[in-house]
Parts: sequence; C-alpha cells; structure tokens
Amino acid sequence: MRPEIGIGLVGFGTVGSGVYRILTRNASLIRRRVGGAVKVKGILVKDHSKRRTHALPRQLVVKHYAELLKNPEIQIIVELVGGVVFAKKIIIEALRAKKHVVTANKALIALHGKEIFQLAEKNNVDIFFEAAVGGGIPILRSIREGLAANHIRSIHAIVNGTCNFILTAMEEANLSFEAALQQAKAMGFAEADPRFDIEGTDAAHKLAILVGLSQGGYVNFKKIHHVGIKAISVYDIQMAKRFGYKIKLLAVAKSQGGKGIEAWVGPTLVPQGSMLAAVHGSNNAALVEGDYVGRTLFYGQGAGSYPTASAVVGDIMEVVRNLYADDDLSYTVPPLGHFDLHHQEANILPGLLGPSHYYLRFQVVDKPGVLGKITGILGRCGVGIQAVHQDLKQIGKKSPVALLTHVASQDKLKKAVLAIDRLAVVFEPTLVMPVEPNL
Repeated sequence: MRPEIGIGLVGFGTVGSGVYRILTRNASLIRRRVGGAVKVKGILVKDHSKRRTHALPRQLVVKHYAELLKNPEIQIIVELVGGVVFAKKIIIEALRAKKHVVTANKALIALHGKEIFQLAEKNNVDIFFEAAVGGGIPILRSIREGLAANHIRSIHAIVNGTCNFILTAMEEANLSFEAALQQAKAMGFAEADPRFDIEGTDAAHKLAILVGLSQGGYVNFKKIHHVGIKAISVYDIQMAKRFGYKIKLLAVAKSQGGKGIEAWVGPTLVPQGSMLAAVHGSNNAALVEGDYVGRTLFYGQGAGSYPTASAVVGDIMEVVRNLYADDDLSYTVPPLGHFDLHHQEANILPGLLGPSHYYLRFQVVDKPGVLGKITGILGRCGVGIQAVHQDLKQIGKKSPVALLTHVASQDKLKKAVLAIDRLAVVFEPTLVMPVEPNL
C-alpha cells in the first residue's frame, strides 16, 4: 500500500477552496490515477472571518505556515494566496524545507522564477505552476511534454480574460471601454483595481513564463514590452471589422533564430476568420507553432475557481506520481523543461521588430487637405497604404481617420508617425496597432 501524500494548502479563496473541493469530491478518481491517497492535512488563511463561497474546514486550519512546513505528513505545499512578497517567503521556505511546491502565482514566477527554480534544484524538489498561465488550459504541460520534440517558432496567445471580455463586449454590445470595464467588474471578470489586466502587465507576466518554457532560459520581465487596451475605442473596433479584422490583446513570442526572441504584449488586429478571432468573452487561447508539429491551438477557460483549481490539482498529481516513482525526493524535470539552459537568460529582443502591417488611427481637424498631408508623410517615409477610411464630420470639427499600412519597418513607421503627430491639424498622438494577417 502506497503511503498517503499530504497537502499543505496556503490560501482558501476562489482557487484554494476549489482545490480543496476537487481533492475531496474526486478523491477516489485521484487515488486510481496516481496510485495512492492524496489528502489536505493543513490550511493557512489570512482572514478567518472572511465570507467564503465554500465552507472552511476549520479543523484543518493552522495559525502559521511554519506548522505546514514542520508537519512530516505534508510533502507538498500549495501556494494560492497571490501577491508576491508573502507568497515568495512561503515558497522559499518550503523549498528549503524540501517540500515540493505547486503555485498559480504568475507574477511571482515571472519576477522571481530564476531564484525559485535554482533553489528547487538545489534542494532536489519539484515546483509546478501550470495554473499560472491559461487557467484550466494545460498549455505549459503541453509545451514542456507534448511539444518537447519541437523548436517553438511562435506563440500568439490571448491570456487575459478580463481584456478579452472587455473587447468582446465593446464589439458585440457597442459599449465604450469604460462601460465594458464596469460590466466586467459587475460580472466578476475584473478586479476592483483592474490596472494589471487592462495595462497588459498580467499578460506580460504570463508571456514571460511561456517564453521561458518554450525557448529555455529564464526571462527578464523588464525586457517584455507591453501595452494595454485603454486607448481602444468603439470606433477602432468598427474600423477593424470594416478592414476584415478583430482586435485582441495578444501576447506574442517569435523565435528569431540565433538573434533572439521577439516578445511583446499589445492590442493587435487578427483576421476575422482566424481561430483567435473566435475566442470570445473571458476565454483564453494560445496558438503555438512548432517546427515539426505545425500549428496547434489550446482553448478554454482562463480563470475561475474550478478551471484554475483543476490545473493546480493536475500539478499536485504529477508531484505525487514522481514521489511514488522514487522513494527519494526527486527533481524530475527542470521547471522550464531544459536541463542545460534553465540558468541562462533568454535573449529577449526589444519590442515588436517588424516589418509588419499596422493599423493607424488619427484624430484630426475635418477640413480639405488633411488626409493628403497624412498620406503624403507616410509616402515620403516609405510607408504604403493598404486601406483608409475617414468619417465625414462637420467642417472644423474633430474627425477620426483610420488606415491599414502595407508591410513597413519599425523605423519608417516611427519616423512617419512622429512627423504626423507634429501637424497642427492632429489633436492627439496616433494610435498604432500591429496587424497579424497570417494567423
């Protein structure tokens, strides 16, 4: 009879309570699949008086995380409190205590992954973080295992459900950005302070993890350029549709061979008939291209109690299998899946490299000759125009102009936009979004 494996659960919020419920309700299924019993032996919560979706099993509650680390019946610490400082302290001390760790903390892994991974290796224990990207979608495990024989050429991913919900609401209900954001808050898809989501930071954290796993080597998060969706208007949504596209907040990584990795996050135009264009509401998706497998699409719920908890429990089960396979503590596979590269820093190239197609939106005075000035500057800078649309307003009033460029280099585009923004007839900085026409 294999020994029972004990879990120390840190956090009993939306995800933590979901993990406890899955481990309890599906206990017999989990036992059959891993070959032994898995049971929560202790739970640490910050606020004992907090109202919770699921009843807190108070007989398991401990006063301090040290009780979990010192308990010989606990082999795995599951960190689900979020944030960085307290979570990092717990994980570091758990690894030093030779406890295996499972976490859903994307910010922690993106910002401090190198230190954490090296400590796991030093102490010969595993750390898994499947739930940190894509909620219930097994994207990290698929890259680490299912696509392990491939060089990953590119990743185009929708990994922030809040932004995807907002953009979908703007498109389908003709809502302004602010109205769509308020709806997202009311439905529980956006935090009270949504800045990490709408400014692209959350997606950039997740992209750092995806790049590290797909390319090998840890990623310096500061090198990932990210832009959010606050500047997107209903007009931009409509113009994208007019040109045959939809706007999605994409996390993009492209291997540039020996030169490095292009990695950035930003609102991007994708073809209306593409697989990513069909990702609606709060769902997530990742389009991954390998050199031999070609393109594969991973799609599903990117957040929520049970989808995320499902990924966490999947990681727990993997640790349990490893423990049963080896009586000793075992550092089975490096967290980033590369034995020879996991201490090296991935070479992240600065921002979007181009050449690329672009969407440009200007706010200008509606009077004769303005469009000619804009197109003239673009032409002189070597930026060709593929399509253009100008709303006809009352003469002298502010009027938007939208256009798609032909393939242009970053340098030529920047030079043109800088000159256009200096025109007296232009009211505000030009909105620039890349276009990915071949998805």
